[in-house]
Amino acid sequence: MAEEVVPMTMPDEDTHTMRALQGLENSGPSVRLRAAMAVGTSPDPRFVDKLIERCAIEPEFFVRDMLTWALTRHPSSMTVPKLIDELRSERAQARSQALHTLSKIGDRRAWPAITRALLVDADDEVARSAWRAAVVLVPGGAESELAAVLATQFGRGGRETRLSLSRALIALGEVVMPTLRAAMTGLDPRVREHAIATERLLRDPDAGFEFAIEEARRLVALGPAGQEE
Repeated sequence: MAEEVVPMTMPDEDTHTMRALQGLENSGPSVRLRAAMAVGTSPDPRFVDKLIERCAIEPEFFVRDMLTWALTRHPSSMTVPKLIDELRSERAQARSQALHTLSKIGDRRAWPAITRALLVDADDEVARSAWRAAVVLVPGGAESELAAVLATQFGRGGRETRLSLSRALIALGEVVMPTLRAAMTGLDPRVREHAIATERLLRDPDAGFEFAIEEARRLVALGPAGQEE
């Protein structure tokens, strides 16, 4: 008589884990979104690597945001070292999303990983994410040094990139004023314009970026006399 083969049953917890991991790779964005939400709702160390892996390649913004949220639900002692490793990735999205997630976690042990190379990264999205992460993670006393590096990016990119840089500098507070004043007298008119607009927004946050930029353009066109206003 042949020995009866008893099928192995998978514990409910393992079944849940397998379904969630498969869901993160599903072709449907809504399925991936629900899977990321489920992972964040029931954190499990086994999910961390897959969440980070998906962040690097996920095409949908709203799913990436949910992946980041899911990562913030896990212990930073587990996620931060792995996210720091991602900052050395050749894939721009991997670097950008890792920086974004580090800014949301807010663990200042990640500060040394926010290098100058990331702050001036050739990819605008990486640089913008680095600026946001830097102002969240910068330790007390290092704000002026950070502002000096950020100021090298004045005049860079389109509206969204320039607005991101202005917001990052403004978030550092009055400590950035010497850096702004120096940039406001630079040789490049784009740098002067951006620096003047940032200074205006620092003084009057309700002015709005478009108004600040238009005023800055007018002052740059008037020359040094106009900038003394």
